Amino acid sequence: MLQVARLAPKILGEATELLTEFLRSQQNKDGGFRNRSQESDLYYTVFGLESLLAVNQPPRIDPSPFIASAGKNAHLDLVHLSSLARCQANLQTAPPGEWQMSFIPPSTDQKKDLTRRLESFRTSNGGYHALRGQKNGTAYGAFLALGAYQDLEQDLPSPNLLVQSLKDLETPDGAWANETVMSVGSTNATAAAVTLLRNLRQPIQQTAGEWILQRFHQQGGFRATPQAPIPDLLSTATAVHALAGLQYPLEKYTESCLDYIDTLWTNEGSFHGHWQEDFLDTEYTYYGLLALGHLSLFT
Repeated sequence: MLQVARLAPKILGEATELLTEFLRSQQNKDGGFRNRSQESDLYYTVFGLESLLAVNQPPRIDPSPFIASAGKNAHLDLVHLSSLARCQANLQTAPPGEWQMSFIPPSTDQKKDLTRRLESFRTSNGGYHALRGQKNGTAYGAFLALGAYQDLEQDLPSPNLLVQSLKDLETPDGAWANETVMSVGSTNATAAAVTLLRNLRQPIQQTAGEWILQRFHQQGGFRATPQAPIPDLLSTATAVHALAGLQYPLEKYTESCLDYIDTLWTNEGSFHGHWQEDFLDTEYTYYGLLALGHLSLFT
């Protein structure tokens, strides 16, 4: 994902500098990136760091102390545990001379402790859920867990069980839902399942890609569900990422998607999540970069 996001400046051009300044403005004094309550948050720090890496620019403040401090919290949920692993992986790949960080890579014992904590979110059916003690996993939980194990350079325990857990999330319309109680697929859950299965070298039915393509909106972008009235940036980014992974040609959709993303751009240096969203943050900045990176390959 980061490799593709690095291609976004090809389309952004001079606006890349504006985007960089926005990202740096999202750091608090402790080096963490702000959530929507303006508090430093590991989740938003992932998007801040990865976006800066994508545009090859260092942060304004060293984020290492915040990440180290936040990682000591024994009550981190699955989202923030996987965010911790991702932050550490990002700092390990950052250019040391330019970033001038005090980051110390996690030891083998620290990585094992983190994987132990990740496994506490394993579900009865072999998946992962944001809450402990659940029977069925979610597509999002599976995506986060696999990514965390990859970032920690550790083998995922019982990968076949994780693959089997995704069967419980398949929907009659040929997609995946995030929760077993849902009967209609969603773009983000389907993209997560497709990406996970591809990473685990599992076969993927062609209907999955066709289902995602059907979420394309006539004004550009992709919708989150069949019922969604308008497209959004998250669904657009995950859709093009999944379709690219499935090797679907995107030339037919490129111009309209670029036009759609342009309607979400603001001169503050970031992207709105959709047409009815006013808030700006590092998360949607990254989704914009991911989408633009993929689309740049077809311009």
